[in-house]
Amino acid sequence: MKAIKIGNKTLSIPIIQGGMGIGVSLGNLAGSVMNQGGMGVISAANPGFKRKDFYKNNLVANLEQLAIEINKAKTIAKNKGILAVNVMVAGNDYVPLIKQAVKSKVDAIISGAGLPLNLPSITKGYRVAIAPIVSSAKAASLICRVWEKKYGVVPDFIVIEGPDAGGHLGFTKQSLVEKTHQNLATILAEVKKVVIPFQQRFQRKIPIFVAGGIFTGQDIAQYVKAGADGVQMGTRFIGTHECDAPESFKQVYLNATKEEITLVGSPVGMPGRAINNQFAKVIADRRVPVKRCTDCLIPCNPKNTPYCISQALVNAVSHNNDEGLFFTGVNGHRINKLVSVKALIEELMQEFIEAMEG
Repeated sequence: MKAIKIGNKTLSIPIIQGGMGIGVSLGNLAGSVMNQGGMGVISAANPGFKRKDFYKNNLVANLEQLAIEINKAKTIAKNKGILAVNVMVAGNDYVPLIKQAVKSKVDAIISGAGLPLNLPSITKGYRVAIAPIVSSAKAASLICRVWEKKYGVVPDFIVIEGPDAGGHLGFTKQSLVEKTHQNLATILAEVKKVVIPFQQRFQRKIPIFVAGGIFTGQDIAQYVKAGADGVQMGTRFIGTHECDAPESFKQVYLNATKEEITLVGSPVGMPGRAINNQFAKVIADRRVPVKRCTDCLIPCNPKNTPYCISQALVNAVSHNNDEGLFFTGVNGHRINKLVSVKALIEELMQEFIEAMEG
């Protein structure tokens, strides 16, 4: 098991805990993963949703809570692991959220749900690693070219999110339904090729992590053998005691079946993968009018959006299961018990080592 250099820090295990909003991966989960030597990730998607001022001043509530969650993660981690914040390009508060994260001295910014072409300009002057989430070699190449030309930098690492991931997906719904998309292994091979010239010019390695459908240590070994440096796992960490979501949220996954995992439409214009609960069935059939808007997404117009995704995600972590949206990767149904983060990572690493040696 090789340590992975990320910016000025080292990742001792090849696992990034995926950023999951709203209220699923905050300081407690991120800090617990860091404490085991992994990269803990706080989602910057409305972390202040529980605050009294959330609907009055959404930005201030989120910035203040993000700083609190970052401090919480650091306290739990005790100088172990790496701390990242995941910030969506599609968010209206993209820039201030990143600035708050870097001022709070996180180790890395991970950015997806769009192409983070201007990310280096926002983090300039701060000692922080920056990484895009991509779903194709074309996107990885474009980001590397733009960052090199405009800012003289390249990504500190790259996360490839494949078609089996949860949440927003970088693939068309048609390709997902008809399974005409590239698989994760093919995308990995292509991304590895396109980063070679950038690694050569900057004389350093750009670590690549893969995500989407990773569930066991054997899965991690499969992709490391294929050339990945590590993996990002989101859904699997929902099945931990330390996950910031309430027990009612986790119970939905414990009860889910394989047949209940489906594709849903999203106001951001991309398909998503979620559990087919009552709310998912409703939005597949009709529009749900927006009652109050926090103006969170750039491509969203409350007058015609199919539903408010922020409210649906808030409902999911607020014991309102029937009106909540539960994002999941394809293997969400395989979570059958809650364990500690420590026990989960030990299990994954044992399986990984055995698979690598076998």
